[in-house]
Amino acid sequence: MEALISAVLGDIVSRAISVVVKKCREQTTANEETTIKDNLQRLHQLLLRISAVVEEAEGRCITNQGMIRQVSMMIKQMFRGYYLLDSFKCRNNKTDEEEVSLSSFAQSKFNPAKRFRRLSSNTQIESMEIGRDNSKKLKQAVLVLESMVADMKEFAIFLMSYTRMYRQPYSSYLFLDKCMFGRQMEREQAISFLLQAEPLVGGNLGVLPIVGPRLIGKSTLVEHVYDDERVRNHFSLILRYRGNDLTHETATTFRDHCVIKHQNIASGKERSLVVIELLGDVDEGAWNRLLHTSERCMAHGSKIIITSRSENMVSVGTTQAIMLRCLSKEAYWYFFKMLVFGSTDPEEHPKLTSIAMELALVMRGSFVHACVVAAVLRAANLSAGFWSSVLREVRKYTQNNTLVFGEYPEDHMSRFIWSILGRLRSSEDRGLFLIHHSHQKGPATHGEVPRITLVDLISGTWSTLPRGKFEVLRWRSLIPPYYNYVYSCELVQNKNTRTEP
Repeated sequence: MEALISAVLGDIVSRAISVVVKKCREQTTANEETTIKDNLQRLHQLLLRISAVVEEAEGRCITNQGMIRQVSMMIKQMFRGYYLLDSFKCRNNKTDEEEVSLSSFAQSKFNPAKRFRRLSSNTQIESMEIGRDNSKKLKQAVLVLESMVADMKEFAIFLMSYTRMYRQPYSSYLFLDKCMFGRQMEREQAISFLLQAEPLVGGNLGVLPIVGPRLIGKSTLVEHVYDDERVRNHFSLILRYRGNDLTHETATTFRDHCVIKHQNIASGKERSLVVIELLGDVDEGAWNRLLHTSERCMAHGSKIIITSRSENMVSVGTTQAIMLRCLSKEAYWYFFKMLVFGSTDPEEHPKLTSIAMELALVMRGSFVHACVVAAVLRAANLSAGFWSSVLREVRKYTQNNTLVFGEYPEDHMSRFIWSILGRLRSSEDRGLFLIHHSHQKGPATHGEVPRITLVDLISGTWSTLPRGKFEVLRWRSLIPPYYNYVYSCELVQNKNTRTEP
């Protein structure tokens, strides 16, 4: 009897403790949600103020390096703030029935209280810990932006002293589509090197290496540098050389293979700028011969910019090299969001925003594929079904082809896009799409650009496809050097063959 009473009392006490713990958890969760909501509102207000100052700064011709660094810090924190704001909104709008999974955002995950009841006790504790950590990150971001805004008055006074650049009114997405995004600091660093006076003694040419992986934007950065009015006024002649290496080049053949990008003999200046774009390493002997010849025939104050995919080229520089990396995930999300939604407000489409956010993480900083995927999604006219289909293909691809963390994903993403093409195209003549290679064509070959675009293939708007091998235009850049990125591919008619890249 006593054992029965003891068991009943134990059960009652256990139930009572469970009720108390549950209420405490619910109260804690409610308090955290209230705090997070207040911080999100404050973050949104601060971002509006920071964005206005950044837009004004980007419209001014700032020459002071300290001011440039301060603007870069503002831009970095602005991207971080918008990224955090959007990730919270995606989490809070996500339901259990939706297929959209933001597992990639595990480091900043937040689950509403209504989901806690459906989870195991271990998952509840884990979710509460993640929520607290997420709340701390949000609070920290708010504090950083508040400190920035507090110091903004003095910065704004200095900013007004710089000349305003003429610019027509624009929408953010139009401006991003037609400008070099996220490389302001690198551009100013290169221009500062070019305009810097060389010492009268020594006679060595200044050499600036610009190093980065394929399609990271080296040529785009260089073209924006020597298109700058300050650079063109400083040099009377600007030459560009492009090749695999310099092994077989002599002083004569090198000059013959150069393209004149700017010439102003009437200026009376003799300084020259030579831009050398290489795919790989340069033979040390060939480089020393070219450098020795250049030092004898180029006027004092002339400069050389050399670009390469190989980090070994850093050693040939006479100044600190510019290392181009993929954009941070915060900056890349800002860029991709503007491209994919255009003038549409992403807040009106929370589910599509969640899908786009996961796609941005998978593409990992590729400018080309951001533009390609954005064009494909825009062609679907904000169709949630189509966007979800693309997201499903992303998941299938990443499960079967795990990307190495930190690896630049151009080749992987090429296969991924063709994976989408093979599975989503619904025409009757659907077959096996094979990609043989990808390459780029300059603006001079405009007449040779393929008529069929990648968007045409995926959307099915191009009804009749060529038989055998043909070329597809995957993207045409709207900014210098206006490259056209082309796939050489083949359609093999076989309805029974599984479509794989």
